[in-house]
Order: sequence, then structure tokens, then C-alpha cells
Amino acid sequence: MTNNWKSRGYFAGGIAFGFVISFLVTSNSLLKMDQITGTRYISRETNGPSPGPSKQSMIPRGGSNTEPPKNQHELEKKLEVQGGSTSPKDMVTHDEKYHHDDDQLAKEMYNKVRILCWVMTSPQNLASKATAVKKTWGKRCNVLVFMSSVENKAFPAVGLKTEEGRDHLTAKTMHAFKYVYDHYFQECDWFLKADDDTYVIVENLRFMLSEKNTSEPVFYGHHFKVIVKQGYFSGGAGYVLSKEALRRFATKGFHNNQYCREDGGAEDAEMGKCMEGLGVKASDSRDALGRSRFHCFTPLTHVDGGYPDWYYQYDKYGGKKGVANMSDYAITFHYVDVRTMYALDYYVYHLRPYGIASLGQDLNVKPKQTN
Repeated sequence: MTNNWKSRGYFAGGIAFGFVISFLVTSNSLLKMDQITGTRYISRETNGPSPGPSKQSMIPRGGSNTEPPKNQHELEKKLEVQGGSTSPKDMVTHDEKYHHDDDQLAKEMYNKVRILCWVMTSPQNLASKATAVKKTWGKRCNVLVFMSSVENKAFPAVGLKTEEGRDHLTAKTMHAFKYVYDHYFQECDWFLKADDDTYVIVENLRFMLSEKNTSEPVFYGHHFKVIVKQGYFSGGAGYVLSKEALRRFATKGFHNNQYCREDGGAEDAEMGKCMEGLGVKASDSRDALGRSRFHCFTPLTHVDGGYPDWYYQYDKYGGKKGVANMSDYAITFHYVDVRTMYALDYYVYHLRPYGIASLGQDLNVKPKQTN
């Protein structure tokens, strides 16, 4: 990275993140966010978590048993019911003329570090969780694809024709990555998997990846040290594959039980075994100060350390807590409900302390190894 890039304003940096934490502690309000355009939404039909109590011990998953909406009007009406008085139309701000962020670097990196984001969702979550992703961080990806078991052309969502439920997340993940390889391998450089309750600061992901080589067999995420020899990455926190990692999966791993399980087990652990078998390295995503960038819980949980007992046994770096152990350029958080999804988008992209400008920090230096 050149000195010019290091010194220019990076608007999703440390100042905004500090206010994310302070406001999450004091507010549960649903706040408005801006509209950022440019992401393509994809829908083509195709034929094609951590073990035990780990994730379910925090926040239960699941959604409504009602029929999925048939068109965008039904989607918006359903969101109004589920989200109180707030509808997607309320998420638009009209203060663009007052914004003077220097986002030129972010725009340059958008073209230089091309990221495809695919989001694990289900028919019953399209109107709520998936819509929140679509209205917030999802549109900052170069390509955004929602992966469901059933195609929905109105949303749109890809129909993988897999079964729904936690017991089938592995099959859904394997088919989703194969779909991405078949349709977008040449269009993007990195391929992110996230859940529909994951919040991603995409600019910070691009920053981390800007000095990585996508031709190397690597992937990054929140590192768990159990089950797989080299460890694996939390599915809820999201993990990102290089182009070479995706190529190896699609050409050698898919439908090959020698390397990759087709279904069953914990999705993220099974993907970790698959990657290890294919020679893909589980690489360190921490910043230059050894602070975490991918997070498998909410910001508040990582700030105050309200972790379940299993987490201290799983986390590679000991389950550290507090802002001092969280990167100013954090990338993901998990278990983010719909209201908080919109609130986070406000905190990161709108809230500013007047008279203070962040000039960017060079946090991509490889951190020192810790025990």
C-alpha cells in the first residue's frame, strides 16, 4: 500500500467504531441509514455452526412459519408488521448534501478488491433479516447473492434446492460456494460467506484483503482452535475465501467425501475440515496490534465479555474482551437483529464527532504470534 493510501481519509475507521460501541450500550433505537447503490442482486435457480450448544446458547435461531412473500410489496408489508412502525421506505435519509466524507479511497478499493458476498438465509427470513442486510451492508459488496432453499425472483434469492434447518447447513454451504464458482469466479477476487444476522463493514474487509494474495490458498475469519488441526472459522462471524481456495473447493472438494462432507455436522467445522484437506490455510485475520476483526457475537458481547463458557475453549486467542482487544477496523459481528442492523449502519456511516477527521491507520502489518 502506498503512503498516499495510508494517509487519506478512511471514513469507516476508528472514530466511527468507537461510537458504535458507546451507542450500542445506551440505545436500542431503530435508526435511519443511507442508500448506497452499485451492487448487483442475483437470482438464478440451480440444482445444485459451530457444534453443540455453542451458538444456540446465545440467541435462538428460527423465524416465522408463515408462507414466504410472493413479491416486493408483500415483503415490505411483512417487514412493517415484524419491525413495528418502521418499513424499508423509512430507512432512506435525505441529508446527502451535508455529507462531506472523503470516500475516494473506499471507491478505489471497491474496484481494486472485488468481493462477492453470499448470505445464508431462508424463505421465512427474506422479509426481515435478509431485507435488513440488503438495505444496509449488503449493497457495499461488488456482488450480493442471497442463498435460500427456494428461489424467490421478487427478492431475489437463489434456490439451492436443499433442505432447510440447522442439520442441513453444510449442504447449503457446499452448494452455495459451488454456485458462486460456477457463476462469478472470474468477476470477483474474494468470496465471503455470511449469515443473515451478520453485520459486515465491507470497506474494512477490503482494507484487510488489499495486501493479501487471492492466488494463494487461504481463507480468513474468527479463528476457533478445536476439531480441525489448523482450526476453523466461525460460520456466524463470516469467513472469506481466496480465489484459489474457491477453485480448489469447486474442482476437487465438491461432491468428494475424501475432502468435503456433503451434509450433516456443523457447517463451519465441516468447511474447516474441507479447506484443510484441500491445503487451504486458515490464516490470521487480526490487525497489527493483535486485535480481532471478525467477531462471532454482538459488539456489546465482545466489549463486556459476556461469553458462554464454551467460547473460552474454542477461541484461538483465549476469548479476550474489551475495546482494547477489538480492532478499530473491525469487519464483522454476529447475532445482529434487524433493529440493530439498521442502528449499526447509522453509527458507522452517519454518526460523526464534529471537527475530528480520521486519517487512517496502517493496521495490516502481520501481528506478533501469541500463545
